[in-house]
Amino acid sequence: MKYLKRIFLLLMTAFTAAAVAAQNAQPVEMADTMRSNGKIYIVVAVCLTILVGLFLYVFIIDRKISAFEKSSKD
Repeated sequence: MKYLKRIFLLLMTAFTAAAVAAQNAQPVEMADTMRSNGKIYIVVAVCLTILVGLFLYVFIIDRKISAFEKSSKD
């Protein structure tokens, strides 16, 4: 079983490395345009706002679940 896991991990690593190597290194025109116009900062701010909101939501849900588990044990 360990041997099968190692082979699977080796194959997954090889496929991931091949996928990364297959990507071309050409510059992205849309990113350059957005950066020159200053809109990239708005995109980054929106992404960060969404991430902070998700982390906050998960934190609040974790606290509620912990409180519920504690009250159900009593």
